[in-house]
Amino acid sequence: MAIAHKVYRFRMEPTIAQVRSLVRQAGARRWVWNWALARRRTHYQATQTSLSCKDLSADLTALKRCPETVWLQGVDSQLLQQALHDLPAAFSRFFAKAARFPRFKSRKRDRLRFRIPQRVQLKGSRVSVPKVGWIRLRQSQPVPEPTRSATFARDAVGQWFVTLTVEHEVPDPSVVSPATVVEIDLGLTSVAVLSDGTTIPAPRCFRTAERVLAKAQRTVSRRKLGSARRRQAKQHVARVHRRIVRQRQDFLHKLTTRVVHAYAACCIEDLSVTGLAKTKLAKSVLDAALGEFRRQLTYKARWAGKHLLVADRFFPSSKRCHACGALNADLPLKDRAWVCAACGTRHDRDRNAAINLRDEGLRLLAVGHTDSENAQGDCVSPGTPGNGR
Repeated sequence: MAIAHKVYRFRMEPTIAQVRSLVRQAGARRWVWNWALARRRTHYQATQTSLSCKDLSADLTALKRCPETVWLQGVDSQLLQQALHDLPAAFSRFFAKAARFPRFKSRKRDRLRFRIPQRVQLKGSRVSVPKVGWIRLRQSQPVPEPTRSATFARDAVGQWFVTLTVEHEVPDPSVVSPATVVEIDLGLTSVAVLSDGTTIPAPRCFRTAERVLAKAQRTVSRRKLGSARRRQAKQHVARVHRRIVRQRQDFLHKLTTRVVHAYAACCIEDLSVTGLAKTKLAKSVLDAALGEFRRQLTYKARWAGKHLLVADRFFPSSKRCHACGALNADLPLKDRAWVCAACGTRHDRDRNAAINLRDEGLRLLAVGHTDSENAQGDCVSPGTPGNGR
C-alpha cells in the first residue's frame, strides 16, 4: 500500500457576517504577501542576499505589535505564516523557469483565497474556520480521512468553496492480462477512440455556448465602467464560463471513471497539448481538454491500483498499419481513412491508431514501464455536486 493525497471540494454557505470575515482573512493574506515581497526585494537590493522565511516570520511577529498593524492579530496566525511560505515557493518556481517573477497582488485582480495547513475541522455538514467559526457546507459525500489542510477560495461568481486535503492508502497495481488492456486514442472530433471499437464524441462545451458567451460579453462592453450594471453583466459572463467548465468536468469525470473501472490497464499517447494549443486548432484542442483527461486518468488509475501506459510522443500510431506493420509516412491529417499499400487493408485512422497503441501498451507493460510514478496525488474527488467541477 502507498500513501496518496486526495482532495474534496465543497461549496460553503456562509452568512453575511461570515462572508465579511472570509474576505478579511483573504485580504490579510494578500497584504502579508505584498509586505513580504517588498521586504525581500528591498533587502536584496541593499545586501545582495536573500531574506529567509524565518527572518520574515520574526518581523511579522513584531509587526503585529505595532499600532498601525495591530489588526493582524484578528487574523489566523497559520494563514499568515502560510503566505510567508508561499513566497519562497514562488521564487523557486521562477528560478526553475516554471513561472514568472513574483508580483504584488492587486486588490482588484487577485482572487480571494487563503490556506490553513492545520486546525480545520469537519463535523457533520459544517467546517470550522479559525477566527470565523463554523460554516455550513453542501457536502455531497463523507470525508472519512482526517483533514491535513484546507484552502478557502471565492470564485468569479462570488461563491465560496473549501478544498480539503487528506491522505489515504492506494492499492498496489494489479496483475494485468492482455484482454484487460485498452488503448485510448485522443482526438478532437471524437475525444476518445478505444481499441475495442468504442467511440466517444467530443462534447464541444465551449463551441456550443460560444454564441451565448459572445452575447454576454457584448453586454459587458456596452455598460459604463464602474457601474452596478456592468458588475452584474460581468457576473453573468462568469456564470456562463462556470457552466462550460462544469459541463466539461462532468463529462471527463464520468468518462475517466468508466474507463478506469472497466479495464486493468490503459495506454495513451504522450501528446504535447501546449504545442497543439498554439496551432490553428487551438480552440478545439482546449475545448476537448486533452491534458485534463490525462490528469484525471493518471490519478484515478493510481487510486484504483490500475496501470497507465504512455506511448512515446513520436510513436507513429496513425501512420503504421496494424496488420502488417508498414509505415505510411505521407499520410496527411485530413485523411481519416486510408488503404495500406503493402497489404491492402483499409483503415479508419483513429481505430488503427488505437490498435497500434494497444500493442505498444502491451510492450511497455511487459518491460514494466508505467506512468504511475508521475501520478498526481492532489486531485479533486469525482462526483462532488456543486463543487465547480
